[in-house]
This record gives sequence, structure tokens and C-alpha cells, in this order.
Amino acid sequence: MNKPSLPGARQIKFFAVGAAALLFVNLAAAVPGNAQAPVDQCAPLVGSGDDFAELCLTEEELTAMDTTDADLGVDEIANSRNMRQIANIPKQAPFNTQSALGTDIAFQGRYAFVGNYDGFVIYDIKNPRSPKITSQVLCPGAQNDVSVYGDLLFLSTDASRSDDSCSSVSQTASNAASWEGIKIFDVKDKRNPRYIKSVETKCGSHTHTLVPGKNNRDVYLYVSSYGPNASFPDCQPPHDLISIVKVPVRTPTDAHVLSAPVLFPDGGNPGGNGSSTTSGCHDITVFPKKDLAAGACMGDGVLFDISNREAPRVIHTVRDTTNFAFWHSATFTNDGSKVVFTDELGGGGAPTCNPTIGPTRGANAIYHLEGRGDNRKLVFKNYWKIPRTNGPTENCVAHNGSLIPVLGRDIMVQAWYQGGISVWDFTDSSRPFEIGYWERGPVDATRIVTGGAWSTYYYNGYIFSSDIQKGLDVLEINDWRTWTAKLHWFPELNVQTQPGYWDF
Repeated sequence: MNKPSLPGARQIKFFAVGAAALLFVNLAAAVPGNAQAPVDQCAPLVGSGDDFAELCLTEEELTAMDTTDADLGVDEIANSRNMRQIANIPKQAPFNTQSALGTDIAFQGRYAFVGNYDGFVIYDIKNPRSPKITSQVLCPGAQNDVSVYGDLLFLSTDASRSDDSCSSVSQTASNAASWEGIKIFDVKDKRNPRYIKSVETKCGSHTHTLVPGKNNRDVYLYVSSYGPNASFPDCQPPHDLISIVKVPVRTPTDAHVLSAPVLFPDGGNPGGNGSSTTSGCHDITVFPKKDLAAGACMGDGVLFDISNREAPRVIHTVRDTTNFAFWHSATFTNDGSKVVFTDELGGGGAPTCNPTIGPTRGANAIYHLEGRGDNRKLVFKNYWKIPRTNGPTENCVAHNGSLIPVLGRDIMVQAWYQGGISVWDFTDSSRPFEIGYWERGPVDATRIVTGGAWSTYYYNGYIFSSDIQKGLDVLEINDWRTWTAKLHWFPELNVQTQPGYWDF
């Protein structure tokens, strides 16, 4: 099934064969073979979600979904007794349109940096109950994932543009002059960020992961991208690689692509088996202290040794052709003994949180790391998914989250798009359970509008969430199982550059 594309933007990056197959297998009997999705049903998905061919469901398919337990009205709030919202800042012009999607978050001191398909926003969160916008930078180029390091901010562009400027326009990737990649800003003055450098990368930069160098003089960006096409000069198949950008901290304008190592010499997951074809990675989380990284690479989950930052090595690869459609992101436990991978079934554009889809698809998968050195392996233990049913117009699936720095337990807070925000405990991998939740009702009761929590992270005592349509949410959890987290302070946090805490 083709994903609708914006005029002039990179054309279909990928066909969600695996994701579609998983949904359609259960629904085919209820859906006429010639059923067509109404235009108004598909239109909101154009350029939305995670830029991975979102599954547009027909009216018949939506009717077939068992959503009888979904009971929230538009923008209605539901929450557990131990979680509450303490602040919200709605999106402000020029980012207040439905197509200006809020994306990822990075933190530094009193500031939160939030990506948006049209640029990024810097918030002053010194008082989490009354955050304020410090500045906004208009710089279109989906999906504008962000990371920060010292005075530098890095921005991912995964949309084919006419040039590398912030005034560029969409342009087809079949034009060799088109640009995608990394933009670098100097944010020493938070009120006046300065664009100082761009680095073009193969197939653009869907996400990037900041990796501090061991010499304290350089940082590296592991750039994840996917969706090659023989007609794209800068994004040729098989694209079984990542790009590594080296950034000298004192002279960031010397940033350049250091290498593009091939991760899947055997071609990776061929797809057509209930999961996605591997043609690059979607996201990588590094654990520098452990010299490890976990890659969510479309059809494969990957464990890396990154002791040499410039030459990451694949240690082990896992595949799930039963329940995982699209390996999306990864989170280590603080001791590095487990990895939670997420499956973005439907690409973030489909209502997959209901009994029809079930508890093991569009979910989290818990893996244990077993063995030593190059003999370490990822061993599957269990799935976990939010227990609530969402309505037929609510895109809902596992998305970005972070560990809560709790002493002696493995607890995450996680975004589920319009499924809301969940805090869950997987200390015992055989019995993961939810501690608390907070959720808004649908953006619209009559049609799918891509919305909800994109990234939800714990930072210095509070939960911060980038809502695609509603702006920045701030929440707090008051629960005896998480109280020790309030004793830990991060001076800077890029969640995909996972820090360690509570070291004795």
C-alpha cells in the first residue's frame, strides 16, 4: 500500500508490507477486496507519523476493530491516581498548524529542546509548572529530531529539500541536487540560535544518535536512515549502512561524514515474512559507559560493540517475524543487562491499541543480554503493551520513552501517540506491569488525525512529553516505586545517548 506523499518531497520511502500484512491478515475476511479508503480518512496521514508508510485503514477495516471499551471523548483526560498533568504549552505560530508535528526532545540544564517538522523550539523549564518559550527556529525538514552537546544542537533532516538552508522547499529526491542530512546550530545564546553547518548524508537523517568521543575533543553522530530507491542518486539500494558524522567540538564547522559502515553484509531481513525489509536503521541507542549500542533497524534488532566509536561492530542480530513489524527504538536498563525494543506497527498512523490487534503487536519486547564479550546475545523474554483500548480514530502504538532513574528497579516512561503516556515496571521480565498512566482523548472523533505523545522522557523529577498536536506537556508521578528518581540530577540528557546512574 502506498503512502501519500507531499508534493515535491521524497516519494514513497518504503512500502509497509510487513506492517500492513500483520493487520490485514486478521481483517481480510471482514473487508471487501475492492474497498477504498476515503480521501478524508487518508489525507491527515500525508507526511505524518514517523515518515514510515503509515497504514491507512478503510472504513470497513475500522468498523472491524473491536474498540467497544474506548470511552474518552475529544481531548478528554483520563489518568491513574498517581499521575497528573501540571503544565501544557500549546504549539505557537508558526508551529501551530496540524502539519507542524512536534517530535523529539533533548535537555540541558534549565532548557528543553523540542523538534518540530517545521524547526525546533527551546523551552525554559526551570519552573516545570510554568515553562516558557525561549525561542523558536523556523527550519522545515521532517522530522527534525534533536540532540544537544555543550553549545551545539544537532537537527536531523529526512525530507528531500532544494538546499541545506532553513528557507529551502521540498524537492524530489530523484534530483541529484536535493539535500538531506544533519544541520548544526550554535545555541550558546538560547534566545538567538545560529545555524553554522550542514552535513549531507545518504538517504538523509531520519534520526541521529550523539556519541561522545573518548578524547573529549570530538563527538560522533550515528545517522540512521532508510528507504533507498534506484531513482534516488543519494539513496541507492541496498543501503545496509549507517553514516557516522565526526564533529570536532572546538571547530564544529569542520564536521564531516567519517564513514558509512555496512551493518548487514548479508542483506539483513529480506521482508515479506511478516516483518519489514532491512534497508538501514530507524534508531540507535548508545550506552557509552558500557561501550554498547542497540539498533532498531526496521526488520532487525542489533547489538553493537562501540568501544571504537569510529568503527561500531555488530555483535548479535535478532529477528521477530511473528509479532514485530518495524523495529523502531531501543532502551537499555541501567545495568546494561536488558534491552527494550519497540515495534512501530503501522508506522504511527494506525489505531493498533485494541483487542483486534492484541497485546503482542505494536508492543515492547524485552530482551536479556546473555554471555560475555563478542559472545553476548540478545535473548527474548516477553512482550508488554498498554492495557487500554483506544478508539478507531486514535493512532496508537509503542513509541519513544526513557528509563526513570529509580534505584534497584527497571522502570520506563513511554509515549504511545494517542494511547497517551505510560509508566511501567519490567524489573521481573516475566511479569511486566503498569504503574501509572495519563491519556488524552482523540484529536478528532470522526477521522484519524496523527497526534498524541511522540516522545515522553523523565528529566530531573518530572515527565516531559512532546505532543504532536498539543505542544509540550509536563507531568509528575507520585509513587513510592519511583521516589528515588527525584534524588538523581542530569546536567544534560539526550535519551538515545543513555547515561548511567546510581553507580556505587
